[in-house]
Amino acid sequence: MAVGVFDSGLGGLTVLDAVARRLPEVPFVYFGDNAHAPYGVRTHDDIFNLTCAAVERLWAEGCDLVILACNTASAAALKRMQETWLPADKRVLGVFVPLIEALTERQWGDNSPPREVAVKHVALFATPATVASRAFQRELAFRAIGVDVEAQPCGGVVDAIEQGDEILAEALVRSHVEALKRRMPHPEAAILGCTHYPLMQNAFQEALGADVQVFSQANLVAESLADYLARRPEFIGSGTESKFLTTGDPANVSSKATQFLRRRIAFEAA
Repeated sequence: MAVGVFDSGLGGLTVLDAVARRLPEVPFVYFGDNAHAPYGVRTHDDIFNLTCAAVERLWAEGCDLVILACNTASAAALKRMQETWLPADKRVLGVFVPLIEALTERQWGDNSPPREVAVKHVALFATPATVASRAFQRELAFRAIGVDVEAQPCGGVVDAIEQGDEILAEALVRSHVEALKRRMPHPEAAILGCTHYPLMQNAFQEALGADVQVFSQANLVAESLADYLARRPEFIGSGTESKFLTTGDPANVSSKATQFLRRRIAFEAA
């Protein structure tokens, strides 16, 4: 009954933590493609091929349902995977949906016309590939009108997190927030559009100011997954064991994961 969680590196652990707390009875298999991180600077074809390979590895662990806990993969690969590649007996879900549900205060299955929402000025912080895809803006436009989205590609932040350099990551966050605020001085809400970024949520909030509502994905994804599995229990796979897999060096990745989550995490080679 395992569910797979995929990310290009460590960022998806923020989602894994939240879904594991919300669904303690479900085993989760985490796959980090640390050898190829970061994805945010790769081409869409590259991201698609790497993501498909990772999802197939999770299927081999008995995970019929895989969460792409990676905004870059969700933005650049998910639609193509669902339209051209995914078998009928498997499911791959992204992390944009719960975020847009929360921002627009409407359920994903609500197909009524776009309407005005309370928040008008939204700052989006994401990887260069996610920003370039405009996937967030496209999905938001189906559900809301009159929302101004200013996107800031946050080069270097994922690398700093993956390298375990919190000081550099915090400095880069401050720099990217300052750059965005020069274009949008008074955002009402901010989207942390990369699952690595909740590890830096305090730094984002401090740089943005206490009056900006910061939307982070982990808890939203956890609630959405619990609802999905209640409706579609047939996609809980045959796996029975929780584990952490990486394409990188297991000892090195385990050390960095333990540092950021502040609890012991033991990865094994994928």
